[in-house]
Amino acid sequence: MNRKKWYGGIFSVLLIFSVILAGCSSSTGGNSDSNDKVTLDIFQFKVEFKSQFETLVKQYEKENPDVKIKISTVGGGNDYKSAITAKFASGEEPAVFNIGGPIDVKQYKDRLSDLKDTKAAAAALDGTLDGVEEDGQVLGLPFNQEGYGLIYNKRIFKEAGINPEEITSYTALEAAVKKMDSQKDKLKIDAVFAYPVKEKWVTGNHLSNVFLAPEFDGNVLEASKSPTVKFTDGDKFKQMVDIQNKYSVQPTTSLDYSQQVEELFSLEKVAIIQQGNWVYNTVYDMDPELAEKGIGIIPIPNGDKAGMPVGVPNYWAVNKKSDEKVQEEAKKFLDWMYTSEEGKKAVLEDFKFIPAYEGYDVEKIADPISKEIYKYSQDGNTIGWVFNGYPVGWNDDLGASVQKYVTGKLTWDELVKQNIENWEKIHSK
Repeated sequence: MNRKKWYGGIFSVLLIFSVILAGCSSSTGGNSDSNDKVTLDIFQFKVEFKSQFETLVKQYEKENPDVKIKISTVGGGNDYKSAITAKFASGEEPAVFNIGGPIDVKQYKDRLSDLKDTKAAAAALDGTLDGVEEDGQVLGLPFNQEGYGLIYNKRIFKEAGINPEEITSYTALEAAVKKMDSQKDKLKIDAVFAYPVKEKWVTGNHLSNVFLAPEFDGNVLEASKSPTVKFTDGDKFKQMVDIQNKYSVQPTTSLDYSQQVEELFSLEKVAIIQQGNWVYNTVYDMDPELAEKGIGIIPIPNGDKAGMPVGVPNYWAVNKKSDEKVQEEAKKFLDWMYTSEEGKKAVLEDFKFIPAYEGYDVEKIADPISKEIYKYSQDGNTIGWVFNGYPVGWNDDLGASVQKYVTGKLTWDELVKQNIENWEKIHSK
């Protein structure tokens, strides 16, 4: 054998092996190479702004040619919590991911980088970091502010002779719903509601929050510390489940978010959906005129009270198990997105976000639903988001028990009893 060729072959094999090892050693969250190029993996939840976010990322890459950002979006009808848990278990951990508040902070503490020195953290509005501050650290940056309630079709309400401003109690809502139900043919609707009971977060997170928040003074930290839940307003919670389920397109247990927003509400086949300002982009894509001029939002009534739930839906977290250079680039990108002029313009005009940061012209809030929610916030007519303080997994269990309730497999009293016991059991662990 030619010794020169033999040594050359060995050298080639060793070189390839060293390259493979170098790639493997920086697999968490992306990587950086000797030429200072950085790959940043982002694993995010919000399907509603997926395309707009991807467009902004391309702009950032253009301005920062040494950075490559890979985005994975898991949400909508998919379970993000399960997906991110599987991602961590696989060993291919993203550099940037989403957390929901104090319970997620506790669960993922060993992966959360301190972001207190970022420009975005300094610009965050009062109260928006409450769920992610711990031991002097800031462990997440808010996406935005959001609100949710009953989004309605203005034309259908007008043709039915209903004034949405008068729906400030459950009694008024019930009368309006029955009136529209009696005119379904005239109004050309399939049902009054599209109620997606298949989506456990709609019932287990959002609807329950309206009726459980008063127990904790609307404070997410109080909820996260509480050893029990009482369902003090459980009868009113039941009323809202019942009315939406009874007057909805059926079967509600197989109705998902996409069908609710795209196939039914955006095509004007129903009058009301329980959702938030995040649906605007989807409705706009389906029918721009309807989105801009034809929809409004009112609070979900809790008996004779009606406040708009407004809060921070998710936070950006930076994975401290990622390479140091990747972590620094992640922080730079998040700062740029929320504090640069290009980023702020996209946040307001493209993402249609209600900003959670200072330095924004709120007069330029893009869509009518967000403007209405912002007005409720300005007027102080809001309730807090305590569902991000529920014990881990409790909201999913509650959503699943609502599914059993509407199909007759569980009574409401059994639902309440089971979920109180479950809260106490999870909290005691």
